[in-house]
Amino acid sequence: MSDTPTPPDSAPQGGNPQDAPSLTVLAQYLKDLSFENPRAPGVYQSNAQPKIEVNVDVQGRALNASQYEVELSVSARANRDNAEVMFVVEAAYAGVFEITGVPREQLEMVMLVECPRLLFPFMRQIVADATRNGNFPPLMLEPIDFMSIYVANAQRRAQEGSPAAGAENGAAQTTPPEGQA
Repeated sequence: MSDTPTPPDSAPQGGNPQDAPSLTVLAQYLKDLSFENPRAPGVYQSNAQPKIEVNVDVQGRALNASQYEVELSVSARANRDNAEVMFVVEAAYAGVFEITGVPREQLEMVMLVECPRLLFPFMRQIVADATRNGNFPPLMLEPIDFMSIYVANAQRRAQEGSPAAGAENGAAQTTPPEGQA
């Protein structure tokens, strides 16, 4: 057995470890939660399979030079065939992230892909618990490929000639393609 420590695999080769990209979760929190069951108790008298529409939004903003708040919002609405609303759940879950060593041109991608990827499992559980507590089967959100959504939005902006979304000081929206969420 050797007393010589081995360098961690994540340290950059020949570089300063302080320059390595770093993403640290400083805090995670529920910002908003709403569950509506407008047709109770009549909604429970039918076994009709609902049509569920889910929308996802990601917004990011700078708090200071290296800390950012990223908010993942989900809105889900269940309707019957006759357009009768069975339930509506809306939730906003956020995190404060310290992001260092990331080139400015990649910061938006980190905020809109990696940060919501870390927040998503918690949001999924919140939505499932809210629908289950409303006496419906838990709504288990399908995994979301935030990278493909980011790439599609970037391509759309490029075709439209729009500037980048600027997540580091504004908002950027992410909506999964039909059937993905």
